[in-house]
Amino acid sequence: MVNMNRLDTARRVAVVKALCDGNSIRATVRLTGVAKNTIQKLILELGGAVADYQDQAFMNLKSQRVQVDEIWSFCHAKRRQVEHDPSILQRNPDAGDLWTFTAIDADSKLMISWLIGSRTAANAHAIMSDVNKRMSDRIQVTTDQLTIYMRAVDRAFAGDVDFGMLHKIYQGDGEGRYSPAVCIGCTKKAIIGDPDPEHISTSYVERANMTMRMSIRRFTRLTNAFSRKAQNHAAMVSLFFMFYNFCRVHQTLRVTPAMEAGISDHVWSVEEVVALLNQASALRESEC
Repeated sequence: MVNMNRLDTARRVAVVKALCDGNSIRATVRLTGVAKNTIQKLILELGGAVADYQDQAFMNLKSQRVQVDEIWSFCHAKRRQVEHDPSILQRNPDAGDLWTFTAIDADSKLMISWLIGSRTAANAHAIMSDVNKRMSDRIQVTTDQLTIYMRAVDRAFAGDVDFGMLHKIYQGDGEGRYSPAVCIGCTKKAIIGDPDPEHISTSYVERANMTMRMSIRRFTRLTNAFSRKAQNHAAMVSLFFMFYNFCRVHQTLRVTPAMEAGISDHVWSVEEVVALLNQASALRESEC
């Protein structure tokens, strides 16, 4: 096994590619020969570097329509297990359900903001505030019918937004435990301003969330590859979105979301993403 001190760029690139292709850490160990602890350390350090890079790059965006949704996962144990055995929290304070709020530009498909935590009104307000600060002009926002979004959008944008909600109507609870209920229709409702009814939709953000679930092993259902620490979970999500925004050519756009949004002029290689780790290290050394 290769440790972090001897991990060259080629090995780091191989690890990142394996992780972003949906492999678990253990599978990545088998594929690359890099030690498990080394991979976890790389995820944390590179995840922090790419999160900082995207935070600085995604400003003054010329988005017109933004869709917001949330996707479920868990850390260490599911909420019902924690409720049944509260001692789990003593062993791991991060244990329980984790929700990832995501906000996507409906035109460029750029994942402009995300937030990981509980599905609370405070977190809904936090992601809406983050979206607002990144926009250069007034936008249209669409969410599902979750009530916490109504006040969150109003407070974050102070009324300077066109906000609509999509309410999906389902029939039954599905045929079995793993069968989703059937959507038999939906209603669109203008909440704030004058949103275009044709663009009151959450299709793109829901499709992006499905891509997350397929591409990040931690989100796969019925698996033992779930996150054990919330910090590791957040770092992997940031790393994947860097790959999604800058390296992965969108099938319908034929360019990356970052290129479509005017943030990048080329398709990034994974080597360029890994290089951000060295840049972050050099910046920290210069500040000391």
